[in-house]
Amino acid sequence: MSDATTGTMISCLDKGFVRLVDVMGDDAAIVQAARVSYGSGTKKVHEDRGLIRYLMRHLHTTPFEMVEFKFHIKLPIFVARQWIRHRTANVNEYSGRYSEMKDEFYVPSLDQVRAQSTSNKQGRADEAFPVEESRRIVDMMTATQEHAYAEYQELLSMDLAREVARINLPVSNYTEWYWKIDLHNLFHFLRLRIDAHAQYEIRVFAQAMADLIRPYVPLAYEAFEDYILKSERFSRLELQALDALLASREVTADELAAVGLKGREAAEFLEKLEAIKTAS
Repeated sequence: MSDATTGTMISCLDKGFVRLVDVMGDDAAIVQAARVSYGSGTKKVHEDRGLIRYLMRHLHTTPFEMVEFKFHIKLPIFVARQWIRHRTANVNEYSGRYSEMKDEFYVPSLDQVRAQSTSNKQGRADEAFPVEESRRIVDMMTATQEHAYAEYQELLSMDLAREVARINLPVSNYTEWYWKIDLHNLFHFLRLRIDAHAQYEIRVFAQAMADLIRPYVPLAYEAFEDYILKSERFSRLELQALDALLASREVTADELAAVGLKGREAAEFLEKLEAIKTAS
């Protein structure tokens, strides 16, 4: 499937981007695949929505694999090294062996120059450094990048092989790749990388991808937000705490309806409340 919106590009960080290259499938493809298993029946849009939400809610993931997205992405190498941990996509990356690396490096904005977090060993603090100190740090980074690239160019001028000359380039250097993935695995990627605990730089790219795919699968994305992205998991001990909090009252149908829980979904919620007692 290709239309006027494929090819849309969203700029990311200082020099990067995400571009949606091609799309195969949409909400209808998810429903079509599901009905192979569930049989024919509901045909209306609101019933399609209910089926997609049921699939997402109960983690019936195979129908979501029928939709695929291909992206062209330009990103710093250190972001790519985090990204490649998601081994559920097809990737083809720009090669520094065949082609000359470009003079493009990521430099964080001043508001992202922050101290190490005291509560998160792999993250940064909430507050930025004072502006003057941030500028000094950014200037140091820029000077290092300029020196490294000038040295890289000098090595190339000596006819040193590109695959060797690139060795000293920093991970702030930008790379590019084509990245193709099915919707089920993309949702898993987005759940982890849009999360506030993910590194800021990869969150920027993940949000751009989310914005690009939403128009193609609006029902599936809505379900993803409701049941995965904006939901929470509870441990057995946490369920015990919830049981203690809820022990003194009953939840009414009107209360459920007021927040949008009706029909089968409301019944499933009440079953979950009963399951809390079992966990206790």
